[in-house]
Amino acid sequence: MKNFHQTTLSFLLIFVISFSLYSQENINSSIGYTYKKGDFNGIGKWYLGREIAYVMGYEGINWLERSSREKEENTTALIQNMNIKTTDNIADIGAGSGYHVFKMAPLNTKGFVYAVDIQPEMLNAILKNPKFEKHTNIELIQGDEKSVNLPENTFDKILMVDVYHEFNYPKEIILSIKKALKDTGKIYLIEYRLEDDSVPIKKIHKMSEKQAVKEFNAAGFRLDTNITNLPWQHCMVFRKQ
Repeated sequence: MKNFHQTTLSFLLIFVISFSLYSQENINSSIGYTYKKGDFNGIGKWYLGREIAYVMGYEGINWLERSSREKEENTTALIQNMNIKTTDNIADIGAGSGYHVFKMAPLNTKGFVYAVDIQPEMLNAILKNPKFEKHTNIELIQGDEKSVNLPENTFDKILMVDVYHEFNYPKEIILSIKKALKDTGKIYLIEYRLEDDSVPIKKIHKMSEKQAVKEFNAAGFRLDTNITNLPWQHCMVFRKQ
């Protein structure tokens, strides 16, 4: 009988400890997220005080490829800001139709450009683009809501253009990116400037420098610089702390 009680007590103790660890893990995973009504174009989920926007579906490919994009966003200057070396390994997170992928691939011919998107239709659009056949250094990766699904400690530069504010799980995605980035690597976060009312984009699809720094600091990054030569967007460069 004594052995039975000892066994039962040990089992209960293990259960309590396991349950406590599980509960603490769930609590930790939810830190920073709140849920409430907000913008019509938001999902009702907030991260560190910012409401997350709905993802633009693959139906918006024509907007990504619009002829006015170069004038509106000066994508040439953006690519120049990245100072791409021939040996760089680069990941474009939320690559969409590959607009920036096809601008970077000719520059890092001894490295790779990983085009990452959560929507298979976007990746298929890149695959079917005639330019895809010309570049052997482009890799297509389907990410998910919580991971970019990239190899660890591999990338010199990671680009995110007008997409970070749409991530359903930004905290998890940043940590996933952090694992993929080399210690000396850089993140180029491109977001429409919330501070500028003249930028003709819905408020929820904009982001302030202050908010970006808040979120990336929480993940162990620091703002290196914010390059101000783009007409509508921040060009914020982050490094690991």
